[in-house]
Amino acid sequence: MKTTVRVVVVVCALFALLAAFSGDRAEAKTPNERINGAVEVLRDMEGQEDVATMGKLLSKAKGVAIFPSVIKAGLVIGGQYGEGFILRRNPDTNAWYGPNFVNITGASWGLQIGVQSIALVLVITNDRGMQGFMGNNVKLSGDLSVAAGPVGRHAEAGTDYKLSASIYSYTMSKGLFAGISLEGAVVDVDEEANSSYWGAAISARTALDKPARDSRIQPVLREITKLMALGKD
Repeated sequence: MKTTVRVVVVVCALFALLAAFSGDRAEAKTPNERINGAVEVLRDMEGQEDVATMGKLLSKAKGVAIFPSVIKAGLVIGGQYGEGFILRRNPDTNAWYGPNFVNITGASWGLQIGVQSIALVLVITNDRGMQGFMGNNVKLSGDLSVAAGPVGRHAEAGTDYKLSASIYSYTMSKGLFAGISLEGAVVDVDEEANSSYWGAAISARTALDKPARDSRIQPVLREITKLMALGKD
């Protein structure tokens, strides 16, 4: 009898988690909502003690991907989904291009339970990493290597500060999970969001070749500039 009750509880909990996960996906964020969310995320990161190293990485970056809210839900089997956008950068001129709107999805298996929303920022550090995002989709940790972003002014404690990884991830999380695994996650172009922002259907490469001059994206660029300045302290 007790075993039956446990099974019922687990099944009910799983359906509740999936409902929360699916419900968030149904409420797709508009381009402006994603941009506004990104501004808030970057401002929150500016207040972190270890932000200087992230700022230093950004000053050398080839691009950045920002997901204001990635929902991760799991009960042994887990999944994650988030909506965001990517910007490309020319480090020689500090010129920015884009945005290209994207979604991130993934699945996981293991000891996990709960629902969590996190903010995720991916700093793209080399040409190979940036080229991976110029197509319609890319698999992280498969097609491209992803490492936890180094923290602390000397990037100690086992992080890869020689920039051999293509992407470095930074998260700000709440809830039952301690962090997020990007192993096997897939980033896909959000054609509908791109069409809404640019006024017509547009490919990822075309979007990331367009100078980021639109007034709507300028608040994000200003916050990134502030983070870069903190890396020079």
